[in-house]
Amino acid sequence: MIHYALVCAKGHEFDGWFSSSAGFEEQAAAGDVRCPVCDSRKVRRALMAPAIAKGGTPKVTSDAQAEAVERVSQLMTALRRHVEQNFDYVGDEFAEEARRIHYGETGHRDIYGETTLEEAEELIEEGVELAPLPTLPRDKAN
Repeated sequence: MIHYALVCAKGHEFDGWFSSSAGFEEQAAAGDVRCPVCDSRKVRRALMAPAIAKGGTPKVTSDAQAEAVERVSQLMTALRRHVEQNFDYVGDEFAEEARRIHYGETGHRDIYGETTLEEAEELIEEGVELAPLPTLPRDKAN
């Protein structure tokens, strides 16, 4: 059985179970799939998130996946090094300094430092642009 999220021409969303993808296509073409809200027969599959198995760490099953994981790790390391080498470190004063820059109280410059989650959320609500830096094992960051 296949589970599909469905949507009618009027935008009503609902679920349906079918024996196969072809089974859905045949029933929809014949007008047998109907919206439970408005009875529309113009029904299509909606975009669905993929089903992901719960629990445990996913296993890398191929060399290509292992290479992709390594490449992402390399990119995160490169990003962190770039920021550390080219941005001004402001330590625990990150939130205050980001606000001063945002509101024009001091000249623009690229900064990085530490802040609490609560302070970061407040900055975002104020329209201050920020992004977390990847945290890496010390041996990879240096």
